[in-house]
Amino acid sequence: MAKKADLLEKAKELNLDVTEKNTIADIENAIANATKTNSNNEVEEPQEPTVAKAGKRSAKAKKEAEELAAKEARKEAKADSAESPVIKKNPTRSRLERAGKKYREVAKLVNKEQEYSIKDALELAIKTSPVKFDATVELHINLNVDPRQADQNIRDNLVLPSGTGKTVRVAVFAEEDDAKVAKSAGADIAGNEELLKQIDKGIIDFDILIATPAMMPKLGKYARTLGPKGLMPNPKSGTVTADVTKAVQQAKAGRVEYRVDSTGIVHLGVGKISFGTDKLLANAQAVFASVKNNKPSSIKGSYVKAITISSTMGPGIKVQVTEL
Repeated sequence: MAKKADLLEKAKELNLDVTEKNTIADIENAIANATKTNSNNEVEEPQEPTVAKAGKRSAKAKKEAEELAAKEARKEAKADSAESPVIKKNPTRSRLERAGKKYREVAKLVNKEQEYSIKDALELAIKTSPVKFDATVELHINLNVDPRQADQNIRDNLVLPSGTGKTVRVAVFAEEDDAKVAKSAGADIAGNEELLKQIDKGIIDFDILIATPAMMPKLGKYARTLGPKGLMPNPKSGTVTADVTKAVQQAKAGRVEYRVDSTGIVHLGVGKISFGTDKLLANAQAVFASVKNNKPSSIKGSYVKAITISSTMGPGIKVQVTEL
């Protein structure tokens, strides 16, 4: 009876439906079945994967594999986003809308569809200057020429009647006698070997360099220094001459040189805003006359495509091509 009581107690712990009416054998069988079922229902805890010191199962190899998988996932996501169309939230603003406030205000005074006479264009250029300093009035002439052709590579120099408004420092490279003459004519620097020594040291404190033909061979080795700065004397620009007095006077009076760029356009400053309309008009007309006189004989059609005037940082103003 003691054995049966112990079995019943154990069956009670296992919540088995047995009573004293059951035989000992039945109780033992029920307990055995319940114990077996509980052992089968137990969930095995996952074991940690074995990590090797080296090879594919090492920690380093597994980390590299994870990084590679992440990289491939990013590539796929990027490819998917590239295929989808890009929708711009804000439309691109026009050039006028991106300009400064002062520019936008003065630009309203200019009719972009109208071509003005040269006098009216100069008056408007003075009104539409948006800067506080004494701006330069710029003249841009688009010519129907091909600069690659030797006879159509328009180039000339002239003395502006009203000057340029700039303070020009003139240097003269000549023999001692000519250097003295140049000094008396108004040259800021004049000499020969002393001037070359300054250039050797990188001291270039002049805006125009004039040389006599006899001294040009000595300047040959300085072409790489002076050429890129536009300071190398050239017979076409009037800076290689035996008459140093005339060259210095013209340089001081406002001699300018122009040349068409690779697109066939002449860009040239014709004075300062402070000049007023009359002086600017005289300078512009002098430039027009020079450009007209240099018209190549090979040009049969229209010579001038367009003319534009503007002040420094100001809006462009179209000029009637018949003015030239």
